[in-house]
Amino acid sequence: MECITKTEAGFSIITLTGEIDLYCSADARKEILQQLETRQSVVVDLSQVGYIDSSGIASLVEGLQLAKKNNLDFSLAAVSDAALQVIKLARLDKVFTIHPTVKDAVSN
Repeated sequence: MECITKTEAGFSIITLTGEIDLYCSADARKEILQQLETRQSVVVDLSQVGYIDSSGIASLVEGLQLAKKNNLDFSLAAVSDAALQVIKLARLDKVFTIHPTVKDAVSN
């Protein structure tokens, strides 16, 4: 997994690439929580995620919970088919705000 963070339009955009599994989900979690602790709203770009397991989903859920606690926006963008399948299986597509593109996420 690779994790790249940039700031755009007042949002921290975290782009996750590759496989997000038990071995690397802690890195994704750390980056998500670190960005939220700076009081910055977060968009997680999942367009390049080929696989995500429950530990990766748990990292996203924890980010959403911290964002809500701190009145920050937290959304997912450009979710790959593989990631969306897992999100839907867990019925979290009703919980997360999901945008078709990063551009849509930062302009809303």
